Amino acid sequence: MTAATTRTAPPDNDVLWARSLHYAHGGTPALAGVSLGVAQGEILAVTGPRGSGKTTLLKCLSGQLLPQQGEVWFNSGPVHTLSGGARERLRRDRFGWIGTRPELVPELTAWENAALPLLLAGDSHRAARRAALEWLERLDAGDIARCRPAVLPQVQRQRIAIARALVAGPDVVFADEPTAPLRRAEGMQALRTLVAAARSHGISVVLTGPEGDAAVTGAADRTFPLVDGRRASGARTAAEAGEYGDGAAAPAGASGPAGATENSEDSCSVSA
Repeated sequence: MTAATTRTAPPDNDVLWARSLHYAHGGTPALAGVSLGVAQGEILAVTGPRGSGKTTLLKCLSGQLLPQQGEVWFNSGPVHTLSGGARERLRRDRFGWIGTRPELVPELTAWENAALPLLLAGDSHRAARRAALEWLERLDAGDIARCRPAVLPQVQRQRIAIARALVAGPDVVFADEPTAPLRRAEGMQALRTLVAAARSHGISVVLTGPEGDAAVTGAADRTFPLVDGRRASGARTAAEAGEYGDGAAAPAGASGPAGATENSEDSCSVSA
């Protein structure tokens, strides 16, 4: 099956909108008619048990997967009818992605990994470096800018990945269980930092977390619970949960351009 033909444009106040999404992996349903909308600057938490379809939903919303049925719209434009190349450009220029693992490029330094979206988009080396360093500083990772991933603890690699997701000024950041590999305190700090950055820049965030994860639901304006690929009952609004303020740090992934490295690890300092 292929993505359905568009019929109705999404509401004007939703930056991201999906209707009746269906997707199956090898015949096993992952999404079974999911519909949702995300407003500009909103932080939406998608929660559910393992295998509930959270990752598949984020990949359909971000254009990594085409829904086998249903529609995905971004800023009133259809995503599900775009070519593969157009969806790739959309992900590079308008979306940020943070996964459970940072998936940093081992040959590149911290700042080069953070600057990848800008370098791949053709920004000048100097401008990309400046923007990456600014975000690393905001994420309490400026001191490891010249370090390569292999010498860094997990929490610092996550900070680099969050910087990479934010460096290009995306409209939407997708965060798929970004605190999973971190200790509780580190994960709370990562979420506080992501939320503070998103709110200060008007970025919408769709993040996932396990069912009952108070840190994830507490960071969000609204909760969207999934069970067996369908929306479950129990949605929660921001008025029913607290919001995080300022803080510091988290993850993502990509592959980079040849010859991007120019700094060594000589001045690399590492702190957790």
